[in-house]
Amino acid sequence: MVKKSLIVIGLGYGDEGKGITTDFLCQKYPNSIVVRFNGGHQAGHTVYTSSNTHHVFSSFGSGTLRGITTYWSSYCTFSPIHFLDELRSLIKEPQIYIDNNCAITTHYDVLYNRALESSRDLNRNGSCGVGFGATVDRQKSGTTSLKFLDLLGPEEILKKKLAQIRAYYRLKVNIETNYNFDNFNNDSEDKVFFDAIAQIKNLLGRIIYATEEHEIFRNHNQWNNFIFEGAQGILLDQNYGKSPNITKSNTTSKNALEMLRRQEVTCDIEIYYVSRAYHTRHGAGKFRDQGSLQLVKNETETNKYNPYQQDFKVAYLDIDLLNYALECDNKHSLGISKYLVLTCVDHLIENVVLCYLADELNQITYDELPKHLKCNFKEIFISRSVHSENFTILRK
Repeated sequence: MVKKSLIVIGLGYGDEGKGITTDFLCQKYPNSIVVRFNGGHQAGHTVYTSSNTHHVFSSFGSGTLRGITTYWSSYCTFSPIHFLDELRSLIKEPQIYIDNNCAITTHYDVLYNRALESSRDLNRNGSCGVGFGATVDRQKSGTTSLKFLDLLGPEEILKKKLAQIRAYYRLKVNIETNYNFDNFNNDSEDKVFFDAIAQIKNLLGRIIYATEEHEIFRNHNQWNNFIFEGAQGILLDQNYGKSPNITKSNTTSKNALEMLRRQEVTCDIEIYYVSRAYHTRHGAGKFRDQGSLQLVKNETETNKYNPYQQDFKVAYLDIDLLNYALECDNKHSLGISKYLVLTCVDHLIENVVLCYLADELNQITYDELPKHLKCNFKEIFISRSVHSENFTILRK
């Protein structure tokens, strides 16, 4: 049997339904491993079970409730504290392989991120406030690099590295923000961090398995398929999004395809592009007609106001933005089989797509939507509820 690699990517600014799509694919291909290939714990992918319980996945793959193992690749950042918080809330004990080369998010990354974003006041970048971008930038500085493998080594070396990170951020917070670094409870936060590391070590060999990329893909006989779960959306990509309101990662298929090519994996590759039936944006940045679209049956919305991203905004679907996102990804994925997943269609009052075509607001049916998109989709899936079991197929 030929193995499959299924890549789930958001066509918007995030929050498109990548979690429910990943859960759908895990249901369809149960002997798989979910690969997180960008971002970190700033993701929030919501999955509902048949009993209506739900979980928002940030530090685990969205197939976890189905017993699907996660591989946390080196393209992702890893936050020990957020990981443990989420682990305690899971209703099913997970298994996760964490790459030794993952960059570690510390409490100092979070502190700097929040202090900087708060100091920007009305000129915010749209950060989630959990330290992802700060971690990426610090990791590039070299002298303050901290990886998952470092957490598993001698504590003396880890303490030295954390002291370097503390000094690095003391300077940045005092110069770049409106806050005084020494006014924070840094010593007590250090203790919380080291307590978290101790708990992480105790989970090794039962829930957590330290690994490297080649071990996952060379030992692929353990899994029939790889389900690559993207974070954020193409419109926030560090290369294709509009700066400064971007995420500091590749949100296209680029990372996933690089892994498959680098490890010489032989498989059929399929890409599942995900969009809600309307556009959303959580965070700063240009967004057309926010507040004018009225939704129904969206009581289960997990995106809420927070002090850093502030309001969760919705607007009519913009066909030009969808096509721009598709064109961006096509630079990496030419010739690969592609599918479209349209979620939250039950949130629209008339159960049709209200969208902008050439800057004019139009009402079209789902059958008409594909002809306006610059992609030859093999199939189009529509989700009318929060449950992946209710996906239906609309053929182009």
